[in-house]
Amino acid sequence: MAQVKVYSLFTDFDINLFKAGKHYRLYEKFGSHITTVDGIEGTYFAVWAPSAKQVSVIGDFNYWTAGEHQLNVRWDSSGIWEGFIPLVGKGNIYKYKIESHNNGIKTEKADPYARRCEHPPKTASIIWDDSYKWKDTDWMKKRKKHNALDAPYSVYEVHLGSWKRHLEEDRFLSYYELADDLVTYVKDMNFTHVELMPIMEYPYDPSWGYQLTGYFAPTSRFGYPEEFKYLVDKLHQNDIGLILDWVPSHFPEDAHGLGFFDGSCLYEHPDKRKGYHQDWKSLIFNYERNEVKSFLISNAIFWMDQYHADGLRVDAVASMLFLDYSREDGDWEPNIYGGRENLAAIDFLKELNQEVYASFPDVQTIAEESTAFPGVSKPVFLGGLGFGMKWMMGWMHDTLEYFGKDPVYRKYHQNDITFSLAYAFSENFMLPLSHDEVVYGKSSILGRMPGDEWQRFANLRLLFGYMFTHPGTKLVFMGTEFGQYNEWDFQESLDWNLLEFEPHKNFHNYYKALNTFYKSTPALFEKAFSGEGFEWISYDDHENCVISYIRKGYQTENDVVVVCNFTPTVREKYLIGLPIKGKLIEIFNSDAKEFGGSGVTNKTKKQLVISEKSWNGKAYSAEITLAPLAVTVFQFKS
Repeated sequence: MAQVKVYSLFTDFDINLFKAGKHYRLYEKFGSHITTVDGIEGTYFAVWAPSAKQVSVIGDFNYWTAGEHQLNVRWDSSGIWEGFIPLVGKGNIYKYKIESHNNGIKTEKADPYARRCEHPPKTASIIWDDSYKWKDTDWMKKRKKHNALDAPYSVYEVHLGSWKRHLEEDRFLSYYELADDLVTYVKDMNFTHVELMPIMEYPYDPSWGYQLTGYFAPTSRFGYPEEFKYLVDKLHQNDIGLILDWVPSHFPEDAHGLGFFDGSCLYEHPDKRKGYHQDWKSLIFNYERNEVKSFLISNAIFWMDQYHADGLRVDAVASMLFLDYSREDGDWEPNIYGGRENLAAIDFLKELNQEVYASFPDVQTIAEESTAFPGVSKPVFLGGLGFGMKWMMGWMHDTLEYFGKDPVYRKYHQNDITFSLAYAFSENFMLPLSHDEVVYGKSSILGRMPGDEWQRFANLRLLFGYMFTHPGTKLVFMGTEFGQYNEWDFQESLDWNLLEFEPHKNFHNYYKALNTFYKSTPALFEKAFSGEGFEWISYDDHENCVISYIRKGYQTENDVVVVCNFTPTVREKYLIGLPIKGKLIEIFNSDAKEFGGSGVTNKTKKQLVISEKSWNGKAYSAEITLAPLAVTVFQFKS
C-alpha cells in the first residue's frame, strides 16, 4: 500500500484565518478531498487534532490498521494533521485513529467534515464527491423576493422519516421518492417553504436528528448526498423554499463523534458548567475557541453554498445565550460582568448572522428562542443578534392554552388571546405550532380542541384562521393540516387514511384554501413585522369572546378587517367600528360549508354598508353576522 505523501490544501492565509476564528469555508480544506498529486489519483485528508501525538487514517483500504497511513502534523502550531494517500478514492470507508499526548489516550473518530457517512448504526465516514448539476437557476435568481420579510411565509415542518413511509416494504421513503411525493404535496397545499427537522447525520433515531455527529453530511437514511440535492432542486423548481433545522448548541457523546476528539476537550467546553447539558446528556460547543467558531460558521455556510438552503432555523438558542440555562444555583459561573449571559455564545451568534447575510443576503436565519432576550431579530449594527426572525413561543403557549378551554369559560381568559399583540412588533416573529407541541402527552393540535367533533374541527379552523391573520410568519408541523388525531410518532407514518373521512378531508381543503388566501392577500404579509400593519378594532369584548382588527399592506385598498368569534353562538347584527366610509364585502369565512362549517355568512347581503355611527372609538361602523367558532375576513369597497 502506498504511503502518505506530504501535501496540503492550506495556505498561510487559511491558517491565520482558522486560528483567528475567521475562516468560514473550512469544508473546502478539511476532511477528505479526492485529488491528483504527481499524476496519481488519491485522496487528501486533513483533521484538526492539536493534542494528538499521532494521527492515522484507518479504513477498508488498509484493513483498519493504525500506523499504516500516518498523517503529517503541520509546522505552524495550527494542530492540523494532513497528507495525501494515493489510490484511495470515492466510496472508501475511513476513520481517524488518534493517539493523544494526554496520557496516551487513543480515540477512533469519524471525520468531522465528512460529506457522507455510513448508515447508522455503522459509524465510519465515506470518501465522497459528486458532480450534481443544479437546475434551480430561476429560483436562485428570484428567491430574494420569496424570502423577503415582506413576502408570504407559510412553512411546513417535516420529519422525513415519518412524513410518509413505504408501506409494502416498511421503510423510509428515499430522497428521490420524497422529491416526487413531498414536493407535489407541498405545492398542492400552497405552502411557501418546507422546514426539515435535522437531516445532518445523526446516530440515534429517537433524537429526531437533534444530536448530530455528521455536520457536513446529509443522513444516509434516505440516500446519497446528490440525491438530497435532487430533493432540494425539485423544491426550488416548484417555487418552494427550504429551511434546514440546524443545531449549533450541543452534540452527543457518542465515541465516534466530536466529544473528547483528540483526547482533550477540543470542540466542547472543558468546564462542565459550560460544556455539558444536563437535560439532554450532551456536550456544549466551546464558543470561546476560535477554531470551533470557524467550524460552526463554516457549517452554516456549507448548507447554503453546497445545498442551496434558503434559511436555517437555529435550534435551542436560549440554551446558548444563558450560562444558567436549566441549571441550579452553584452549577453555573457568572460572566466577567457578573451576569448570566454567555458572552462568547452571543458573539458567535452575531458573527454567524453577519457572515450568513453577507454571503447570502437572500436567505433567512430563524431563532428558536424562548426568553425575552432583547433584539434577537434586530441587526447586529443596532445591537441585536442579527437573526431574520424569531419563534413567537409566548403566542404559541397562550393560544393553545386558550383554545384548550371550553368556550363557556373563554370570556374569563380573553387576555390570553390578545396579549401577544402587546409585544408582537418587538421582534420579527414567526408563529410556530411545531413538533414540540404534539409529543410527550400533549396530544395533537386537534386533540386539544374542546367539544364534539364538529366543534373540535370548527375550533381548529378558527385557530388557524386567527394564526394566519395575526401579524408574523407561520409554521405548522406535518399532519396538523389534515387534523391528525394521534400524537406524532417518529417511527410511524402520518395517518394519511384519515383523509378518507369527511371532517379531515374538509379541514385539509380548508388549510389549502387558507394558504392560498394568505398568499394572495398582501395586507396579511407586507407589514407583518410593523405596527403600521395592524390596528385594533376591539380586543375587550370579553362577554361575547370576540376580537376584531384591521390588517394593512402597502396599498390601503388592500386592507382587510378580521373578526374572530371564539364561541359557538351565531351573532346577528354585531357592530364593529371602522375608520372609513364605504362598504364591506366578505372575502373569507372559516365557517363555509365546503370546509365543514355551518355556512353562516354575510355574502347573502353582497355588500355591507358602513354607517356614520361611531363605535369602538372609530368614526364609523357596520353591522355584520358572526359565524360560530369562526374567523371572518372583510375588505373595504368604495
